Amino acid sequence: MERKVRVRFAPSPTGPLHIGGVRTALYNYLFAKQSGGEFILRIEDTDSTRFVPGAEEYIIESFKWLGITFDEGVGIGGPFAPYRQSERRSVYKTYVDQLLESGHAYIAFDTPAELDAKRAEMPNFQYDASTRMMMRNSLTLTKEEVDQLVANGQQYVVRAKVEPNEDIEVNDLIRGKVVINSSVLDDKVLYKSADELPTYHLANIVDDHLMEISHVIRGEEWLPSAPLHVLLYRYFGWSDTMPQFAHLSLLLKPDGNGKLSKRDGDRLGFPVFPLNWKDSKTGELSSGYREAGYFPEAVVNFLALLGWNPGNDEELFSMDDLIKLFSIERCSKNGARFDYEKGKWFNHKYLLMKDNDEVARMMLPQLQAHNVEAPFEMVVKVAALMKDRVSFVKDLWEPCAFFFVAPVEYDEKTIKKRWKEDTPAQMRELVALLQGIDDFSIQKTEEVVMNWVTTNQYHLGNVMNAFRLTLVGEGKGPHIFEITDILGKEETIRRIERAVATIG
Repeated sequence: MERKVRVRFAPSPTGPLHIGGVRTALYNYLFAKQSGGEFILRIEDTDSTRFVPGAEEYIIESFKWLGITFDEGVGIGGPFAPYRQSERRSVYKTYVDQLLESGHAYIAFDTPAELDAKRAEMPNFQYDASTRMMMRNSLTLTKEEVDQLVANGQQYVVRAKVEPNEDIEVNDLIRGKVVINSSVLDDKVLYKSADELPTYHLANIVDDHLMEISHVIRGEEWLPSAPLHVLLYRYFGWSDTMPQFAHLSLLLKPDGNGKLSKRDGDRLGFPVFPLNWKDSKTGELSSGYREAGYFPEAVVNFLALLGWNPGNDEELFSMDDLIKLFSIERCSKNGARFDYEKGKWFNHKYLLMKDNDEVARMMLPQLQAHNVEAPFEMVVKVAALMKDRVSFVKDLWEPCAFFFVAPVEYDEKTIKKRWKEDTPAQMRELVALLQGIDDFSIQKTEEVVMNWVTTNQYHLGNVMNAFRLTLVGEGKGPHIFEITDILGKEETIRRIERAVATIG
């Protein structure tokens, strides 16, 4: 019987959620939904020294904004609750004891000072099969000594006992068969008596087994941990239910080698977090995609294509499209360069697809910030005409401001080039002409004005650019008669008369 697909995203609440983590969660989500499976949110908070208040809430809010939903987990519940690892202490202790009893783990009492001394004594020191008999642990101490130290409250850790010179196979859905010799592995810490909590290596294996996880899709940085995890499944006798692994390629710097970092975003001016994050210690504010004006669906589309190929030349996909098309086999083994300009392109494309009424509603706060009141129908027209000129709604005010606020100053370069000696007289003629137009539609107004220019043999470029200058205040903007259509006849005439009086 084929196992039901159950995948998990298991972040640690040690700070804001990195955009690379968002991509990992997205791929898990797409894989689960395509398979009719389940997607679980588990919080791995066993490292109490790195816990950051507010980080868990930030993670949950990020996915809510992105539209990536979980079937069970923290904040939702489910049959395998609790899903917060700090609430599962008693569960892990049972499995720690099992490993100790079977001889696959041992207790180590080495203090940080003793470990530092050994590192100073031995270059490239690693706590493993070649060095553990030199250390202070249950392999070198008598049972009586170990029991006494524990009874005295001596802090200790439990380490995995990795036997040397064994080839360990990891069958990866993206990378194929990966073989690593156990001699390069260290005896990882699995449990700490100081806080009675396991480390990542033990907790995630136990939870994946108990929560019936079928596939572990995670970042490439966890690939070196996979051989130990394979061993632990074997030690517990769970090899038959071991999940399938898939290690995703890294997100790379936009302009160089190496993993994408917050410093890259700070340096080049783009977010690396889904939402704004304020560091409670330093007060430093890091920008997020939401507050930067990105649409969540644009971020999802952008991230989906960083390391995954849909098999065609299309680039715009809804979440439903992605669910239908996604496959682990099409995920790249190579890192994906983080092209943040492409992210802006995606947002521009999604802005163009937005309903004009919706864009207009998103523009209203900008108008309010500039103390502008305008009929909503006018704002909708402006949004429809101008949204193709920007990537973000927040950037619409600058190119659209002249629609709502008449110019009081006029561009000197345009005046010098286009405002000739006979321009004021021509503009007064134009006013009289416009006053006589009953149908002020784009087509009719353009027809009448262009006929007037032709009949009088006026210089088309000078007349039309002067006309634009009176309405906009400078020599740019959309088609002139689209502007007059939105402004209306009275405002158009008012602006021409003001410009003639001001420029002279």
